[in-house]
Amino acid sequence: MLTRRKFCGAALAGVALSDRRAGAQERVAVQNRATEWSYTTSRAYRDPFNEVQLDVVFTDPSGTEYKMPAFWAGGSTWRIRFAPPSGGVYSYRTECSDSSDSSLHGHSGRLIVRPFEGNAPLYQHGFLRVARDKRHFEHSDGTPFFWLGDTWWMGLCSRLDWPDGFQSLTADRIRKGFSVVQIVAGLYPDMPPFDERGANEAGFPWERDYARINPAYFDMADLRIQYLVDRGIVPCIVGCWGYFLPLMGIDKMKQHWRYLIARWGAYPAFWCLAGEGTMPFYLSKTKAQDSEVQKRGWTELARYVRATDPLKHPITIHPSRSARESVEDPAVLDFDMLQTGHGDRQSIPNTINSVRHSLDASPPMPVLVGEVCYEGIQEASREEIQRFMFWSCLLNGAGGHTYGANGIWQVNTMEKPYGLSPHGHSWGGPPWNIAAKLPGSGEIGLGKALLSRYSWWKLEPRPAMIEPQWTTRDYWRPSAAEIQGEAVIAFTPTGGRPLKFQNLEPKTYRGFLFNPSDGTEQALGTVTPDSSGVWQSPEFPIFRDWVLVLDHKG
Repeated sequence: MLTRRKFCGAALAGVALSDRRAGAQERVAVQNRATEWSYTTSRAYRDPFNEVQLDVVFTDPSGTEYKMPAFWAGGSTWRIRFAPPSGGVYSYRTECSDSSDSSLHGHSGRLIVRPFEGNAPLYQHGFLRVARDKRHFEHSDGTPFFWLGDTWWMGLCSRLDWPDGFQSLTADRIRKGFSVVQIVAGLYPDMPPFDERGANEAGFPWERDYARINPAYFDMADLRIQYLVDRGIVPCIVGCWGYFLPLMGIDKMKQHWRYLIARWGAYPAFWCLAGEGTMPFYLSKTKAQDSEVQKRGWTELARYVRATDPLKHPITIHPSRSARESVEDPAVLDFDMLQTGHGDRQSIPNTINSVRHSLDASPPMPVLVGEVCYEGIQEASREEIQRFMFWSCLLNGAGGHTYGANGIWQVNTMEKPYGLSPHGHSWGGPPWNIAAKLPGSGEIGLGKALLSRYSWWKLEPRPAMIEPQWTTRDYWRPSAAEIQGEAVIAFTPTGGRPLKFQNLEPKTYRGFLFNPSDGTEQALGTVTPDSSGVWQSPEFPIFRDWVLVLDHKG
């Protein structure tokens, strides 16, 4: 294990550090990158985490203020992390809850922010936000962001060992085109609190009585979170599993979320308030009461996180069904995350219906499936289901998609399988490094690569553009969408009879078949619809799923 002194230096590798000399009042930072320094009190507080709260207020050249919480780093030290969203000269000042502590309160200075020079997209294009169309995400400079997520719920525990295991899984996901990792901040699902399976190299995120945070746990978590960001993967930080709210109480949960914002709010990230937000603990004797407490509490926490985070990371909550249903007022959320089942083909109707229902709901917001049919779960939901869910969700209006594999989400290892859940059963699954090689993850990455040739963020569902098409009587039928002026894209799960395209523009298209398993293409040549906008596809080569593209962006 790294010593505390050595670890802190390792944790900061790659961060745009400012001058941290004692008493320095002018510091240098890089736009969109975390800059960091510390403050140390000369007072002897009995319980510094609970007795002292420190903020640093940054003012940019236009006069906009960013009040960033600092985090207790252990002992008598607090650290501040901030990612300036624009260049120029900022001023800053410290505000301490103990205004008589001159070692923490009333410090001021200048922060000289230089532009980022490089080609790392997360630093080059800035933080993430909901786009103006309320359908997808984009960077602060307007560059669209394609959410292709993976589910590493327990990825901050030591069973996904650092550095080898974590870095190899990251490299695999980068090769396949993933852009988001959904990861829980240490208060995990599928185990009781303080289960040893949830510890990392420095223990648990909180002391066993929830009296105070364990900074050393987050030191080790920092290494992993920063590693993802530096390699272009955005962490979707899940604060905890939902049942921790009645266990800890709302005040402790606010402390937890303030700490997460202070630690990771200087990184491009998404905030997910909780996993299974309204699901009570598995063995609770008061499940209905707990569920109501959680729904009310997460609504309050959403408002708290929005008020505490000056850089306004997009907020959601992972649900049992829909994020909209997990809070009392869906307006406290920025996007809807869905969980639609692990029942293989039986989950298809609920998945498509949930996407369409949320897109029709108010207020409008991006919609994506954040948990569906983990590959291999219950010895089912294999790669053809992964392809179906990806293509049917995207072509029906989802703003992104999240994959998952049984064995990765709970970090199974060969030496010690994850074992039993509190309900007494085991989800089984292969070791995580075997699950990482399941074919579905690569195949949906091929799907993202195809869509990324076009202005994918302009995809509009066009169910009436093809026959046959999916209906509520038969969901295992084709879906279609159009990118105006560029392409018509159809997905057929069976490759049975030919597709009849209608309402096509009077243009010449370049047609091709895309094999969603291996990314190979078969040219269909020039496609010209008749005078009524109709074109009939040829027979498909074999019975299987296909993507048919009519390209006219040239």
